[in-house]
This record gives sequence, C-alpha cells and structure tokens, in this order.
Amino acid sequence: MWRVLGLVSLQTLFLAGGQVLLKLAMEKLGKFEWSWAYFKTVLTDWWLLACGISFAFATVLWFYILKKFPFSQAYPLTSLSFVFGMIAAWLVFGEAIPISRWIGLILVVGGCFLIMK
Repeated sequence: MWRVLGLVSLQTLFLAGGQVLLKLAMEKLGKFEWSWAYFKTVLTDWWLLACGISFAFATVLWFYILKKFPFSQAYPLTSLSFVFGMIAAWLVFGEAIPISRWIGLILVVGGCFLIMK
C-alpha cells in the first residue's frame, strides 16, 4: 500500500513541477502573438523543454502505476498534486494562501490517507 503512495507522490511531484515550469515559461514569454517569431521563441524556450520533460516523466510513471495498482486506489491519490501545487504557489511564486485553503489541503491529505486504508 505504501508503495503506491510513494509512486503516486513522485508522479504528482513531476506533474506539479511541470505546471510550475509552465507558469515560469509563460511569465517569461510575454504577450501572445500569432507570429513566427513568437512561436520560434516558444519552441526554443528551455523552461518549456523542462516542463515537457517533467510531464513526460509523470506520464511514464503513471503508465507503470496504472499497470501495477488498482485504479480506485491510484487515481484518487493524484489529488496530492493539489498539495504540491499550493506549496509551490507559496514557495516559488510568493502567493498569499488564506487559511481556508490550508484547511482544504489538510482535508485532501486526510482523504488520501483514508483511501490508503
């Protein structure tokens, strides 16, 4: 049981990490334009490449998880990506997180532990 939690935690870390890298890339790219110059910038952006690699690792790990563990146990645990995403919003982007969201986060983690039982 703990193995699936560890693997899904790693998978959701890659997933949330990819989202953080995507946001960093989007902030850097500036205003969207329908031009070759803009898309050339997008296609050569290292942040987006790192984002894609992170998503690729998450996807391959998810393939393995789906093959080895019950879907009813593995899929709900992907809600841990909310935990990692909110922590990243706080630490990386300096966002102020209201207490109600922290309470919600605790409830999500509690739900994950109930799924593991």
